[in-house]
Amino acid sequence: MTCRVTVDAGICGFRSAIEARKQGATVSIAIESECAQISQLNETLGSMGLTDIFTPACRNLIFVRAQEARCHVTCPVPVAILKCVEVELGMALPRDASIAFQS
Repeated sequence: MTCRVTVDAGICGFRSAIEARKQGATVSIAIESECAQISQLNETLGSMGLTDIFTPACRNLIFVRAQEARCHVTCPVPVAILKCVEVELGMALPRDASIAFQS
């Protein structure tokens, strides 16, 4: 199975397509985005395993690499990557998540 998600990051206008593909005990990650920071993040990610997704946020590989790529602190893409990997590893069910502003 391959988990695929799309992320509309909001006011920046950038969309990202994330693909997580299980390969044995690890998951390879590929991201397509017009955002320069997310593209840079994609270049630094390879494969990750179960222990990588449950590492606390301050040491989590995805968040550390997102910070190194200078992603905006509230960018939803890093969380979407983790959710996609969770689903691909069978640790979560695929279900949409959202942030909706109330006026």
